Amino acid sequence: MAGQLISRGERTWLVRVFLGRDSEGKRRYHNKTIHGTKKEAQRYLNAVLRDVDAGVFTEPSRESLDSYLDRWLETAVKPRVRKRTHEDYSKALKRYVRPKLGTRPLAKVTALDIQTVYNQMLDRGLSAASIRYTHAVLRNALKQAVTWQLIPRNPADLVVLPRQERKEMQHLGPEEAKRFLEAAEDDSLYPLFLLALTTGMRPGEYEALQWKDLDFRNGTITVRRSLNNKREIQETKTAKSRRSIQMIPALSQALTEHKRRQAEDRLASTEEYEDNDLVFATARGEPLHHRNLVRRHFKRILERAGLPENLRLYDLRHSCATLLLANGVNPKIVQEILGHSIPMLTLAVYSHVTPNMQKAAISGLSRSLFGGGKIR
Repeated sequence: MAGQLISRGERTWLVRVFLGRDSEGKRRYHNKTIHGTKKEAQRYLNAVLRDVDAGVFTEPSRESLDSYLDRWLETAVKPRVRKRTHEDYSKALKRYVRPKLGTRPLAKVTALDIQTVYNQMLDRGLSAASIRYTHAVLRNALKQAVTWQLIPRNPADLVVLPRQERKEMQHLGPEEAKRFLEAAEDDSLYPLFLLALTTGMRPGEYEALQWKDLDFRNGTITVRRSLNNKREIQETKTAKSRRSIQMIPALSQALTEHKRRQAEDRLASTEEYEDNDLVFATARGEPLHHRNLVRRHFKRILERAGLPENLRLYDLRHSCATLLLANGVNPKIVQEILGHSIPMLTLAVYSHVTPNMQKAAISGLSRSLFGGGKIR
């Protein structure tokens, strides 16, 4: 008989299901004690039999969640991600998941357990972004446990996540961008800010930019690397992030002058110089300190230009994308310049520009068909 219900006393049943024979020919059984009515025990038996017939039944693992997460991080994560990503995964699990669920058997972690952890994080004032990141890590870990046939289903698939509010994007309009550049002209890092505003590169990308990435003859910049939070230069994460961007003539001219001045300063300096071939570097040749870049340069430029002090350095990237789209540049081209994975992501992030784009497009259609004017 494939499945049995054996009474073990009042409201206690042993569910036994034959799973076949092992490599040595010994009979294998799944045994589970159910406390409840015979009907509830029969329901569990029927569910197991269905999974066995479908070939998806997995004998629950007795391993603790802590033990499994250690194994997952070492076996499945470490070989395929960067060291920093591995550390971030480990920190999220150690900080939020392990203290609450680590000692629990992997097979007994439920959706309610996970939901409780997330709710407690929310009660502690943690952001929706932090909760969603923790969920992504835990969900991937448990997904691998399903693949390895340690658990039958992923309980993380059944939880409800807090809504993540998208912060309103800050960007400079055409006149504000001109004021910003005029105020930046006297700053020693003017070429950096001109580059940021006209190429849409991420701060980490131009902070890691090297002279060998610039092709002055063809007027292009190739993005290959990025500077992380530990001021370490590393390869960009995705293939789409590795891209070539056209320089405007003013940027090419500013960078040429910057290279000449950098070489002169290096020769005149008595400090030991660490040659990292960086386009933007400290007096010692090291990568710029992001905080100093913002405080000593960017914020002072904003003040001189009379622009909002809450603008971030990253908002120069947003400004570039917004200005390109507002000037009718195809979203596919903007996507390639920014290094987004797909054009739909670009349009989703910069949806505030699309109404005007639609008006311009329809006005053009109207003029071509009927000679009409602009749509207001």
